Amino acid sequence: MLAAPLEESASTAGPLKARKRIGIGFVGVLLAVGVSSCGGSRQDVNEPSGDFPVRIVSADFPSKQQLAGNTNLTLAVENSGTKTIPNLAITIFTSSNASTGESGTSTTGAAGTGSGSSAGQSLPEASGSFSVRSEQPGLAIPSRPVWILEEGYPKLEGQTASAGAEAAQTDTYSFGPLPANQTKRIIWNVTPVQAGTYTVHYRVAAGLGGKAKAVTADGSVPEGEFVVRISSAPPQTRVNDSGQVVPIKPGEVIGQAGTGQQKSELKGSSGTSSSP
Repeated sequence: MLAAPLEESASTAGPLKARKRIGIGFVGVLLAVGVSSCGGSRQDVNEPSGDFPVRIVSADFPSKQQLAGNTNLTLAVENSGTKTIPNLAITIFTSSNASTGESGTSTTGAAGTGSGSSAGQSLPEASGSFSVRSEQPGLAIPSRPVWILEEGYPKLEGQTASAGAEAAQTDTYSFGPLPANQTKRIIWNVTPVQAGTYTVHYRVAAGLGGKAKAVTADGSVPEGEFVVRISSAPPQTRVNDSGQVVPIKPGEVIGQAGTGQQKSELKGSSGTSSSP
């Protein structure tokens, strides 16, 4: 004899419906928590609105570099206003001069103050501040690195700990609040891995939400760029007494490369030399 089909009796209907309501409510709570943790809360919810004056004290990045020659990109940003900048944020992105047709001469102003020349430059398309987007069809990953950012960077000058948490915005680093009349000097240590001529753009913001706006003395966006030529010839190096690999300078060939005439020829072949 077959068992009778299970049916909902009057005695079980109430508890079952109650459990269903509780389950639905619990799922709703989980969904609400999930939305909040996945970007449901806006980044600018506590960001003050207004203009925050800044001054780019210095901006340094060698215009001539060689493959595998480690170097620093350094930006010093001062809060020249009277209010604390909520969250100093810097966006760095790279474009290839081969595709943009730029002339290869730097358009940053004196002392690295930036002339606003990159204002018309579109936002970065490559993944990574020091990468460019390849137009070669069929690439699964179109971004190609020009420089490799060394581990632990960027850093604040004089500190060993890394600084500048990567923000949700592409190629943007946030450095936290900057009090009035204070300066942050920030270092990105990079190594070039692709020869060519490239433009590295930088922009300064006072927050990540768009309410707090960084402005220069004339009210423009604080930004600038470096035009860099990377030679395919690797630098001449040697190992010093500390076991470090360092570039060879013409003045170091005394007693090593022979006569004074040879030293003079080496200096001449390297162009103008600067004293260490």
